[in-house]
Amino acid sequence: MSQVLSKSPIHCADKEELNIGKFNKKLFLTLSSFFTIILAVIFLIWLILHPAKPEFSLREADIFQLNLTGPQLLNSSIQLTLFSRNPNNKVGVYYDELQAYAAYKGQQITLDTSLPPFYQGHEESNLLTASLEGTGLPMTPSFGYEVGRDQTAGRLVLNLKVNGKLRWKVGTWVSRRYNFNVNCISVMAFGPAVTLPLSSKQGTQCSTSV
Repeated sequence: MSQVLSKSPIHCADKEELNIGKFNKKLFLTLSSFFTIILAVIFLIWLILHPAKPEFSLREADIFQLNLTGPQLLNSSIQLTLFSRNPNNKVGVYYDELQAYAAYKGQQITLDTSLPPFYQGHEESNLLTASLEGTGLPMTPSFGYEVGRDQTAGRLVLNLKVNGKLRWKVGTWVSRRYNFNVNCISVMAFGPAVTLPLSSKQGTQCSTSV
């Protein structure tokens, strides 16, 4: 007598679940490999291009007003001109959310002034201008003393700063935003016989951090 062998429904279900599990595993490995290759290509492009930091230099700074009114309240007016250059020949730069201000002895002496966002192509340069103002800004009690001491020394040293965000552009790919900070030092002749406006045109190179 011949025997008829047949698979039970439990065996069929186990085989079907095994096939689905293999398919899901294969799909996961395929997608993982694809995204790994894409990330590796982007990383290699980044390493090859390795964008250099933007370069900034101070072209001119003019102080039209810097005087205390009342107890440690400052009125200020400063005109700023910066030269900006993208040194990369294959990477463009988007500048976003730019804020400029002036500081003296660690104290901010103007309000933040917004600069319009812009794009800087390969090895392009731009001039940036800003009017920095402050009205009734509270200063520490030592502010007047520090200004008087610098007047006796014959020079006034200001920090002119720009903070913002930038994005690198390579072909059609645009990076995420990175914070960047620019710090320029301006040294101006300042003595008892010197009157406003004070001016600096020495073209100082600024430090940039990204």
